[in-house]
Amino acid sequence: MRDTAAKALAVLIGLFVLYTSAAGPFESLVQRAIFVALVVTLGLLMYPLGAGTRLRAVGIAVDVVAAVATWIACIYIVINYDAIMNALPWATAWDVAMTAALVLVLLELGRRVVGFIFPALVTIGLAYALLGHHIPGLLGHRPFDIYFVTETLFLGDLGLWGPLVSVAATVISAFVLFGAVLLHTGGGQTFMDLALRLGGKSPGGAAKMATIASGLFGMVSGSAVANVATTGNFTIPLMKRLSYPAPFAAAVEAVASTGGQLAPPIMGAAAFVMAEILGVSYITVMTAAILPALLFYTSVFVTVHVVSLRRGLKIVDPKDIPAWTTILRWRRLLPILAALGGLFWGIFEGRSVQSAAFLGIAALLVAFLVTSVGARSGRDVMRLLFEALEDAGRGLVIIGVLLAGAQILVAMINLTGIGVTLSSLIVDLAGNSEVLVAIIVGLVCLIIGMGLPTTAAYVLVAAVLAPALTGVGVEPLAAHMFVFYFATISVITPPVCVAVFVAAGIAQTNWLPAAREAVRLGALTYVVPFLILIYAGMIGQGGAFSIGNAALTGMVLVVTIPLLLARVPILGNRWLDAALYVAAALLAIVPHPLGPVAAVGLLAAAWAAGRRAGTAGLTLPATASAQEKET
Repeated sequence: MRDTAAKALAVLIGLFVLYTSAAGPFESLVQRAIFVALVVTLGLLMYPLGAGTRLRAVGIAVDVVAAVATWIACIYIVINYDAIMNALPWATAWDVAMTAALVLVLLELGRRVVGFIFPALVTIGLAYALLGHHIPGLLGHRPFDIYFVTETLFLGDLGLWGPLVSVAATVISAFVLFGAVLLHTGGGQTFMDLALRLGGKSPGGAAKMATIASGLFGMVSGSAVANVATTGNFTIPLMKRLSYPAPFAAAVEAVASTGGQLAPPIMGAAAFVMAEILGVSYITVMTAAILPALLFYTSVFVTVHVVSLRRGLKIVDPKDIPAWTTILRWRRLLPILAALGGLFWGIFEGRSVQSAAFLGIAALLVAFLVTSVGARSGRDVMRLLFEALEDAGRGLVIIGVLLAGAQILVAMINLTGIGVTLSSLIVDLAGNSEVLVAIIVGLVCLIIGMGLPTTAAYVLVAAVLAPALTGVGVEPLAAHMFVFYFATISVITPPVCVAVFVAAGIAQTNWLPAAREAVRLGALTYVVPFLILIYAGMIGQGGAFSIGNAALTGMVLVVTIPLLLARVPILGNRWLDAALYVAAALLAIVPHPLGPVAAVGLLAAAWAAGRRAGTAGLTLPATASAQEKET
């Protein structure tokens, strides 16, 4: 019965998103309160307390009370919307009770969904707001009583019902539904077949196929862990079947899936949150992400190619590679083209982002119905559409719960001013040096992001650490892209690398060697954020020359870093070759137009000399050990 109720509620959430995307959202707090109530209720059904234990009866009672408390609080907001927005009411004991109940439900559900770390951070934020006035020195703040905190959290649109929940209830929801409909109407299989065709025939074909497929899926799903769990169940067994080392297979899938959150046109939920925080259009964020995403995937592809040649990794069996005539059938391509066409037409027409997403969904559905004539029964079509609605509803649980919890934390950070305080301390510690501030912020982003979903990690570091960068003169979009990248790659960075954990589980291998492989495959991603700070063209600013210079710099690093890490010989001397790669990389990042040109010249000259001497090539030296071949 619980599964049936969860399925029905998930479909209802999908329909709610579809309706509000088409007709426009309800009044701000009304839209957000209904969304939170629906998502929390579905979360309680999907993650029941005490499931499979003797305490299940107690768990049912707790979950029922939690659901009732959530609906009471959310209905109260809907009914009292006008008074809250116009009269700024004082908090009563009843308001305090509803706020406490709703916060506790969100924290408990967050624990069930993503573990203890994130709810613990939110709890620390709340405790700091209520008790931080007892802390002496810079980290202390003025007293706030429980009534004032309630007014901040519950009786306004800057607390629990603030912009993060707003973007979750509108823009992100619309794109989650867009992605679910696209994948369930055949887009998923088309992406997989296209990846097989593009990457399967060359050395390391299965790893390249995994890179392409995970990137395509990631651009739609926007979740690294979900992407690993989805595409990894196909790509990792395929790589292992072709005798690829299990840690390498896990690493390829984890890194490629992570990149999907950085790749337009849809990216991850954090990109929409960034647009909301900065007060810019999503087009601005998407444009800023294009070049870094291209560099990321090119780097992974080059690294996979080099490693595949050195290890002799096999190609995909030709009989498993679909023909172009199969992939490019009009029945398969029309829905995808219609979806993207509707989406971009809406965006470039100046419609709201969620309205553009609806146009993409509408065009997709029309094209899907046309292509289904004579190919699918009406029952099959309806089943696929309801599965898409259900999948979208379920996918919104983790997003809704995380962003509601993150909104609580951000509200407490803003209330207490701790974000400004910590940013000032970082700037003082670095002596106002942009380089040192960037290094400190990058390291702290990686630490804070470990164990957290990307969206939650980004919200936290954006509130606390991005101001440190803007404080030393970094442009806000560049600062937020910097922390966004580090928050994203924390899922592949040891010791708490969630995407690697999931991939290693599928590959049935130890996570530590998989994490080492992942760091090597994603090495350039740790450099890209610093390039964003150095080159305005890296995020599409400064004109064509600036963008071209940034692209050339990035491409030099795309080549040198994989070749350096794989110890590919040029002149035949290991140390001299390493020095050449390092010199080329350093020349490339010199903030001067001739720097990357000089780097290209150095590499070309050294490679030409090596080819003449017979020392340059993408094969292992004859003296390489068996252990070197394996690792």
